[in-house]
Amino acid sequence: MTGQPGRPERPQRYVALLRGINVGGHRKVPMAELRQTLTGLGWDGVRTYLASGNAVFTVEGRSTGELARELEAALAGRFGFSVDCLVRTAGELRAAADACPYPADGDPAKLLVLFLDRAPDAARLAAVDAAAFAPDEFRAGERELYCWFPGGMGRSKLPGALEAACKGRTVTGRNWRTVTALLGMAA
Repeated sequence: MTGQPGRPERPQRYVALLRGINVGGHRKVPMAELRQTLTGLGWDGVRTYLASGNAVFTVEGRSTGELARELEAALAGRFGFSVDCLVRTAGELRAAADACPYPADGDPAKLLVLFLDRAPDAARLAAVDAAAFAPDEFRAGERELYCWFPGGMGRSKLPGALEAACKGRTVTGRNWRTVTALLGMAA
């Protein structure tokens, strides 16, 4: 995102989604240190949500890809391991939530959004045998996969199958409770 030459961009609210930290005893990133890392990058209004790698911050308008790469480099430098990161503007997160095809007013534990770094490959998704995972189901968005688990997602194999279908892309999931909490923090 670029403005007119010589004219500073307006500060904008962003959401960072870190993949695969603080789960299974691997790749520990304490949230206080994550906040320090983001603040050290010059990002303002930094807040984190849960210990699973969710942060909201404000910075002058820049591309989400550039911010994700900057964050990944800072985390690798600080913690000594790589962490895949996705960054969305507050508006992009709102649009993703608004596009959800499943009932958002029900049990938030039954709704999962898989965020991707780029659009999912339609041919690879078509190869996922949806009937094999019924009653669980999914639908593709622009850079999201929406998953609905009427019986709960605890034992479902659907997220793993979808991640496999998105091989080569950065993918990280958030349940609906987390999505709505991040929307509130980013507002």
